[in-house]
Amino acid sequence: MRILFITATRLGDAVISTGLLDYLLHAHPRARFTVACGPVAAGLFQRMPQLERLIVMTKKRHDLHWLALWKECVRTRWDLVVDLRGSAMGFVLRSRAFRVMRGGRRAGRRVAHVGDVLSLSPPPMPVVWTDESDRATARKVLGDGRFVAFGPTANWAGKAWPAENFIALWRRISAVFPERKLVVLYGPGAQEKRMAAPVLAIPGAIDAGGRFTLVQTAAMLQRCDLFVGNDSGLMHLAAAAGIPTLGLFGPSRVSEYAPSGPYAQWIVAPGPEGHAPMAGLAPDPVAERALAMLTDGKMEAAE
Repeated sequence: MRILFITATRLGDAVISTGLLDYLLHAHPRARFTVACGPVAAGLFQRMPQLERLIVMTKKRHDLHWLALWKECVRTRWDLVVDLRGSAMGFVLRSRAFRVMRGGRRAGRRVAHVGDVLSLSPPPMPVVWTDESDRATARKVLGDGRFVAFGPTANWAGKAWPAENFIALWRRISAVFPERKLVVLYGPGAQEKRMAAPVLAIPGAIDAGGRFTLVQTAAMLQRCDLFVGNDSGLMHLAAAAGIPTLGLFGPSRVSEYAPSGPYAQWIVAPGPEGHAPMAGLAPDPVAERALAMLTDGKMEAAE
């Protein structure tokens, strides 16, 4: 059985789609999967079980990336095509079944929209796939101890909580949990490094960003007791990793992109949804929520 799974260009959307992909993996344990996604998200599927092929779709003018994908897939007879990008690919390939999620924004959680493709309610939660080499990298980078991760960057500055607020938050956390170590995560590129720089300057902060694969980053997250960060792909990755995750929202819609995971929470800046300035979210309510998550019974049991 062969399944073609067409997922997102953006990392956050691709992470959200992993729950549906994991459902298909369990439903069809002998199937061979081809995943098509954008370059930023490609590393997410590096350790995926049953992966026969990964097709990286680089955007081209006049939507010619869809023609390129068709050429890659047209010779195969697919048992199922799942398209989360609303294209016509299922109609122009040989496939026994085709499921598509229509494009465009609409009300409701993105994770629910993805689950609706196969009429799954509640929708399957996102997952991450890592292996022992990724976990070994995480142990080498982080060392021993207990960790709290911060994600102080975002794909545009308006979604980023001010760096001084992250610094104030760490003062509150370290005063109550002095044994915790700070892990700072951010994506590749000079802009991400600049956004993270003030938080990286916190004494003792572990620089865990920029140079690691997505699965290595996921393995580092799995060693953390808490992630606090802006609405970003890293936030969704943390929630998928199954750790307590506190997403910070302002000018993005929590009703659509709240983190999805077993211990995921969020806090929103005061103001109209999708238009609230991140600077309006004070450190105190974030600190109170973060400390409550760290003192949760599940975390105490792990002490």
